[in-house]
Amino acid sequence: MKSVNPVLAIAFGLMSLTAAQARADALADIQKAGVVRIGVPQDFAPFGSVNTELQLQGLDIDVAKLIAKNMGVKVQLVPVASANRIAYLQTHKADLVISTLGKSAEREKVIDFSQAYAPYNNSVFGVAAVKVANAADLAGKTVGVARGTFQDIQLTETAPKSATIKRYEDNNAMISAYVSGQVQLVGTGDFVAYALAEKAPGNKPVLKYIIHESSCSVGLNKGEPALMAKVNDAITAAKKSGELNTIVKKWLNVPLPEKMATTFQ
Repeated sequence: MKSVNPVLAIAFGLMSLTAAQARADALADIQKAGVVRIGVPQDFAPFGSVNTELQLQGLDIDVAKLIAKNMGVKVQLVPVASANRIAYLQTHKADLVISTLGKSAEREKVIDFSQAYAPYNNSVFGVAAVKVANAADLAGKTVGVARGTFQDIQLTETAPKSATIKRYEDNNAMISAYVSGQVQLVGTGDFVAYALAEKAPGNKPVLKYIIHESSCSVGLNKGEPALMAKVNDAITAAKKSGELNTIVKKWLNVPLPEKMATTFQ
């Protein structure tokens, strides 16, 4: 067995320690700067959209402001799309991502998640005349999704090989495709589909089946325990005070589910 050079061993040890400290200093860096950069949606009402005054609004925006307030810093809202929100986090263009982000085994390999802050069911919707009751019924049909979303991942895994999954760069493009009749089925969040009904009153989307019952969590880079604890503390406090329930009811027209309201991890 070859001996280990003690100088190199110490150097590698110091490098590992420095890297670990750098990862653990994210909260300190935010507090020092006095600003937390949070990735939020801008095309995904009611979670995030742009109002007539060109200001971001929505559930995720309110949660971002709530967490920044709890941290005692200003918030810098960073618009992200479904396809790039995790990349923005990993490349440090954002400190946190609050953008209808659901947990999955694949995502947990690369980022960490806070406790849940809002409900979010993923479902297939479509025109009334198209008969679909489960994934098998998608055989030979085309379903539109926003690229990189949970629905994209789930339908890729469950839809028959004969189904066509048409991917759009963002939700606005997917919604436009449905309104214009380019696709008759879409995989999306329940609340997005209900909002879509307002844009297509003559062709309102009908719930076909629920792909997955899910929830929204805050995304963080791995190895940031102090920042994770701070985010979870903010969500816990908002749950206990009722502030989070008020935000959810304001934007989703439903209360925070009881199980979610009493789960703090």
